[in-house]
Amino acid sequence: MGGDEREHRRLAMTLAAVLLLGAFQLGEGELKGNYSKLSGIIIPGFASTQLRAWSILDCPYSPLDFNPLDLVWLDTTKLLSAVNCWLKCMLLDPYNQTDHPECKSRPDSGLSAITELDPGYITGPLSSVWKEWVKWCIEFGIEANGIIAAPYDWRLSPSMLEERDLYFYKLKQTFETALKLRGGPSIVFAHSLGNNVFRYFLEWLKLEIAPKQYIQWLDDHIYAFFSVGAPLLGSTETVKGMLSGNTFGLPVSEGTARLMFNSFGSSLWMMPFSKYCRADAMYLKHFSGGIRKGPNTYQCEQKEFQSNYSGFSTNIINIEIPSTRGIDAYPSVSEFSQTNYSSMECGLPTQLSFSAREISDGTFFKAIEDYDSDSKRTLHQLKKSYHDDPVLNPLTPWDRPPIKNVFCIYGVDSRTEVGYYFAPSGKPYPDNWIITDVIYEIEGSLVSRSGNQVEGNPGPASGDETVPYHSLSWCKNWLGPRVNITRAPQSEHDGSDVQVELNVEHHDEDVVPNMTRSPRVKYITYYEDSESIPGKRTAVWELDKANHRNIVRSPALMRELWLQIWHDIHADSPSKFVSKAKRGPLRDDDCYWDYGKARCAWPEYCEYRYVFGDVHLGQSCRLRNSSADALLHYV
Repeated sequence: MGGDEREHRRLAMTLAAVLLLGAFQLGEGELKGNYSKLSGIIIPGFASTQLRAWSILDCPYSPLDFNPLDLVWLDTTKLLSAVNCWLKCMLLDPYNQTDHPECKSRPDSGLSAITELDPGYITGPLSSVWKEWVKWCIEFGIEANGIIAAPYDWRLSPSMLEERDLYFYKLKQTFETALKLRGGPSIVFAHSLGNNVFRYFLEWLKLEIAPKQYIQWLDDHIYAFFSVGAPLLGSTETVKGMLSGNTFGLPVSEGTARLMFNSFGSSLWMMPFSKYCRADAMYLKHFSGGIRKGPNTYQCEQKEFQSNYSGFSTNIINIEIPSTRGIDAYPSVSEFSQTNYSSMECGLPTQLSFSAREISDGTFFKAIEDYDSDSKRTLHQLKKSYHDDPVLNPLTPWDRPPIKNVFCIYGVDSRTEVGYYFAPSGKPYPDNWIITDVIYEIEGSLVSRSGNQVEGNPGPASGDETVPYHSLSWCKNWLGPRVNITRAPQSEHDGSDVQVELNVEHHDEDVVPNMTRSPRVKYITYYEDSESIPGKRTAVWELDKANHRNIVRSPALMRELWLQIWHDIHADSPSKFVSKAKRGPLRDDDCYWDYGKARCAWPEYCEYRYVFGDVHLGQSCRLRNSSADALLHYV
């Protein structure tokens, strides 16, 4: 029975794979005709690519040394036993982004570089990133050459990625190779900082391809872009990492974490910035070569000065600065109120507040330059690698990518840090600042670390524990003038708890549905174009309680991605997006035992089928052999 069961399952999955991966033709934003094979290209996020040593480093007082190809990020054994050696392999020169004289590290390649950062029986599951994603692809019949990883050195600024590693040139070749190998365009999956990397790639590509061929290249090589957990307007946690250190759970001190984080050119890539300020290109370059310098302007709309907090829910930094020299110590913050001046003149500590714009344009770092030895380095990197970047100033709002199909996906309603209070610690760098209080956004309200309510402009929801809602939801501006909104449970459901609002008007602002929630149910809220830009299709998915790191491992997200792609490959689909009316199990893992009814739940999809080795009833609940037909319900 076991062999027959496996054979039936294999045939069912092969049928699904054949239907999904046949030859195709591209229409206006849709796949139709004879279906062919797609490729999936994964661009991981910050700290989500393995780094390996490319040096020989002898570590005194430790039995563990570093040899070429040894794992550096992340090898917790060496981190614990030889932290000073490990830091040498991780740190970069803070001014020119070169390696430490004694050790250099380079990103690993292939899918293994992004699935588990620290493979091992215990450390593997704890450091898993894209492993579950790849397992889903394999389970649904995707071939080995159909999933391509695009790992990169996440420590580098965008321009250094190309200058040192030719990363964007290689990424362009990856898309072109996938087209030749598989016969069709690719689907891009980007997570966290990987979205910023992809944005920079699209701008870099404009300078490498003739203008009239740019859109055609995108249409030929990229079918859809799935943006997951994108810090579209930056992340406030970056500020914490830059001033006091963020250990991310590693066994290092906050000072050590700050020292390491601030040596990375990419640390500024995720800084929060205003949605009202934009920069013109500093350089105008034709695809055939030759660069001519153009005007470098950074302009803000009047709304920036009329509204509070640069559109965020509160001031991101509130910092106490010791003053012994009066107002002359603050030449860059002369616009602050006279109440601050009086306390400066008295020699008392002064609390200054800074918005997202004042952080990203360097005002904040100039204000603390006399009190923080790292500020000069930060200002140097900010100007060289971001404000004066020849391709793009990444600290500006992102318009909708010129790709036919764009899906923006993120978690909401988790407690997320949105503001900090800093004070001097009396210690030298890197421990010279301490956090005295934190402001969180929690489901439409602002609270301090002690639980007190805080005044501000909270949004209708909170972020994903790492990126504020204001930054994640910026992609709602990419939606068309009319939007269909659907809210459905994340788990399998029969459609009884699905809510729909059709043709909701949208005018470049947040869209908030008038829908109810059951307190015990986690929902997905879908915002989908009802009326869209001709030839384009845009959707935004909000997943309740999906945190920033683990969202790529969410079974609900992977199920929705699969069903949307399954829907797209069928030319006879009556709608632009997959139906949300019902969700049944798609895998054996989705079947479970219903103890109340003493049978497997979802009997139309699942059946009790014992296989030797099963240790509980739920494990013996498996998909029926005819369940491949269930996918036709989503066409």
